[in-house]
Amino acid sequence: MNSETEYREGLDKLATHYKEVLTLLGEDANREGLLKTPMRVAKAMQVLTNGYEKDAHQVLKDALFKEDYSQMVIVKDIDFFSLCEHHMLPFYGKAHVAYIPNGYITGLSKIARVVDIYSHRLQVQERMTLQIKECIEQTLHPLGVMVVVEARHMCMQMRGVEKQNSITTTSDFSGAFNQAKTRQEFMNLIHNNS
Repeated sequence: MNSETEYREGLDKLATHYKEVLTLLGEDANREGLLKTPMRVAKAMQVLTNGYEKDAHQVLKDALFKEDYSQMVIVKDIDFFSLCEHHMLPFYGKAHVAYIPNGYITGLSKIARVVDIYSHRLQVQERMTLQIKECIEQTLHPLGVMVVVEARHMCMQMRGVEKQNSITTTSDFSGAFNQAKTRQEFMNLIHNNS
């Protein structure tokens, strides 16, 4: 986003609030180094939360193709970042998504876009995992879907328990992935480093 016209309505009001936040934190919002900070933060927050204005289901539908393929399709190591809704601090990591087509496939990049859309909202990892799975399930009607998300949470690293090396893993699955053998195949494939 380069042009100011690409930002959502309310940008100036958001910047005004961030200027007030700086003052409430004990800063001089009028000092040279902070003069443009409220607008920079407002723009950053609009970018970091732009998933609210996007339809993940439509993204998949825009690249929906009839295909007679019924084996596992995996898109792994999808980098993402999001903001924890409890502290508005980042959490980031990788999402791994698999589905077994049932007559239709979607463009592979669209799976990554679905992850981006749900991660660009105030989130909790558990909900994001579920939303990704449900979007693919409801749009493609596959034989099964599985999503695994692995993330580091700055709210755990910078404050509170301050555990820098902890990783949180969430998963959700449906259909054919209810079978332990199918889930295990997926897990083996996403953790295969070759």
